[in-house]
Amino acid sequence: MAATPEDMSHAMLIAILMNNGGSIDLPGDAFTPDAIGGRDGAFHAVEMVPLPDGRLRLSVVARPAGDEGRIEFR
Repeated sequence: MAATPEDMSHAMLIAILMNNGGSIDLPGDAFTPDAIGGRDGAFHAVEMVPLPDGRLRLSVVARPAGDEGRIEFR
């Protein structure tokens, strides 16, 4: 069964937290609409790029057009 966008979002969050010792401190305003690009961050997406050394780079990018969440492989 293919991972859903929700599954991937959760997996990325867990990977980031585990890679940082299980927790990460964020400033109190990290979840404000200005910080996340809207009330729920819906204007952004995450890009995951494999690097030559085997690591992965996660970057915030503009969300693709459309209302359906999806995973794109390029």
